[in-house]
Amino acid sequence: MSRPSLPKTRDTAAGSAFFPSFQKEMNRLLDQFRSGFPSMDDEVSPMFSETSFPAIDVSETEDAIDVSAEVPGVKEDDLDVSISGQTLILKGTKSSDHEEKKEDYHLIERRYGSFRRHIPLGFTPEAGAVEASFADGLLKLHIVKPPAAKADVQKIDIKKS
Repeated sequence: MSRPSLPKTRDTAAGSAFFPSFQKEMNRLLDQFRSGFPSMDDEVSPMFSETSFPAIDVSETEDAIDVSAEVPGVKEDDLDVSISGQTLILKGTKSSDHEEKKEDYHLIERRYGSFRRHIPLGFTPEAGAVEASFADGLLKLHIVKPPAAKADVQKIDIKKS
């Protein structure tokens, strides 16, 4: 019994591009899969430890850092915001709202789980220097820099060559 042979594609331009494009597509799918789920605590699921949930925007001025975090579907009571040293820590839990069980299937369309995100600040804020608000799934933080952090900024002049 003879075995059918695969077409020889190594020498053709299309064949040599197959594996790199296949690998690129697989990496894209894995990244999409990982970024679509909130991460579990690092001890529980290291696979999800690199995800970026919640999505954040950070802007910095001379006087403060502003952080906005998208946490859709998370209740205010399920959020925990803290600062440890020079690190802002966002933790929370998202619960599933839609679950359907029938005799021959079980459907859950919403994602749920816990998340933890560490954001380096570069300084330790003074007590009472952080304002937080939460509305419509958006957490906003305004973190005032201490005077020492403002003094540490050194402007570097760039000379044209």
